[in-house]
Amino acid sequence: MQVLVTGGTGYIGSHTVVELQQSGFEVVIVDDLSNSSADVVDSIASITGIRPQFEKFDLADGSRTHQFFSDYPDLGAVIHFAACKAVGESVTNPLKYYRNNLFSLINLVRGMTDHQVSNLVFSSSCTVYGNPDQLPVGENAPVKQALSPYGNTKQIAEEIIDDQCKVSSFRAILLRYFNPIGAHESALIGEQPLGVPNNLMPYITQTAMGIRDHLNVFGSDYHTPDGTAIRDYIHVVDLAKAHVTALERMLKGEMKEQREIFNLGTGTGYSVLDVIRSFERVTGMKIPYRIMDRRPGDVEQVWADPKKANEVLGWKAMRTLDEMTLSAWKWEQVVSRKNKA
Repeated sequence: MQVLVTGGTGYIGSHTVVELQQSGFEVVIVDDLSNSSADVVDSIASITGIRPQFEKFDLADGSRTHQFFSDYPDLGAVIHFAACKAVGESVTNPLKYYRNNLFSLINLVRGMTDHQVSNLVFSSSCTVYGNPDQLPVGENAPVKQALSPYGNTKQIAEEIIDDQCKVSSFRAILLRYFNPIGAHESALIGEQPLGVPNNLMPYITQTAMGIRDHLNVFGSDYHTPDGTAIRDYIHVVDLAKAHVTALERMLKGEMKEQREIFNLGTGTGYSVLDVIRSFERVTGMKIPYRIMDRRPGDVEQVWADPKKANEVLGWKAMRTLDEMTLSAWKWEQVVSRKNKA
């Protein structure tokens, strides 16, 4: 089975490519390298002993996307990660997010439909729940008005996929995941944002490495035990494994509906300060931080009810918060040595 992984040189995508190859799938990566590096392909090959095929282009280019499907007639499934993903940036530059995240999906689904590729695993997000009414959040929780253009693109993308499923044999599993952190145990791949990080964990590790003077903590007056925002942090390898499990469920004909949804999280919420303390505990280092105003578009607190994923999908997050933060630090140390070499 040949599987297309869009955004496959990115953070979650690269870890998923590793898990796919180790499970026997042949992988083709499409990525425009807007927030990643082609060197990741070499790292994937070092981990698995298999070099995935790689095509560099922007999926928002409709004609190029159509040509890709003509060039790869043996594709049987797609895992779609390629998207801009920073909540704060989406608030200040919404058109970038609507163009990239939605045009790319439309072109992808059109290419799949035209070339009879009917299996899609889609990278969605817990942002579709907004500030939830109840915690933990199950799949039946209402999808609320998005708090950011990023979150809105995920909602619209799910609707596009739903509508396509209604009028064709298209099958989709939508994975709404919470907050991935950590890195592969090899420390050969991990989260390596270009420029200033938008996510918490790489900002912590870069601060520990001395690249950043301090960490900004956005908001200390939330209605949470320590006043900082709460998220369900999940190890990226656990998350990657869920995509393989979802794909296998689809290919084995085990889906109960043409479109299924699963929340992917640990079921435990941790505050920003909890993550900082975990990092300090496993590394013995102190992280200087400053309390800032709340950041527009941020949700106060959210964590998953993973029961459906555990029982129906047959997947469960296994790694602890300390394992997540320690693996992220090991990766940051490797990146730092590379940059100094």
